[in-house]
Amino acid sequence: QILYLKPPWTLVNLLKCYKKHWMAVFGYVVPRSLLSTVECLSKHLCTDKPFDSSTVRVLLQESKKLLHAFSSRSHYDGVLPRAYAAVTKLCERLGEVRGAPVEQDLSEDIMVLSENAEKMEATTPNPPNSEEKELHPSFRAAQESRHQEIWSVLEGVWNTMNLYSIEIFQKLDPSAVTTAAKSSFEEAFLGLQKLLAAVKDIQEGISR
Repeated sequence: QILYLKPPWTLVNLLKCYKKHWMAVFGYVVPRSLLSTVECLSKHLCTDKPFDSSTVRVLLQESKKLLHAFSSRSHYDGVLPRAYAAVTKLCERLGEVRGAPVEQDLSEDIMVLSENAEKMEATTPNPPNSEEKELHPSFRAAQESRHQEIWSVLEGVWNTMNLYSIEIFQKLDPSAVTTAAKSSFEEAFLGLQKLLAAVKDIQEGISR
């Protein structure tokens, strides 16, 4: 309703909107410290000046940070994990061009998500002949749908864990958390039982 620049956006406009609305909007969704990531992307991508492979590596890593941060809110109908997988692929290609693996200086949780994205890419086969090529698009669509479903389940588990963690800490120290969903201990306990069962099912599924 109130927007600095109206859509459709160019990349430059999008980064400007991020910076303009960071404190009022995006800072409540992702860590506010990531404003430095947005400024880094804006500085290098909103210019006609060329940059070297080291700068490209930094930009790719900063992009992964931003995508990973927003993944805690939603997978955005599967767009986010596909974007993350694409950026990860670019990182791999850059490492191959430079003749050495890309340095992994991101935080541990970003590295884990990167590995998951690489596995998602690996599970989509390359058809060796024309017959399989005809079946490939539908198979790929089914795979993507399955990946989105798995992503959604894991996101649900994560959000539920966050919800009840906030509830528990609020009960222990009301001053520690100012905003949290209101629910009783009984509801939290029953919810945690369901969560444990869901995690067990997921673990067994991954094992299979």
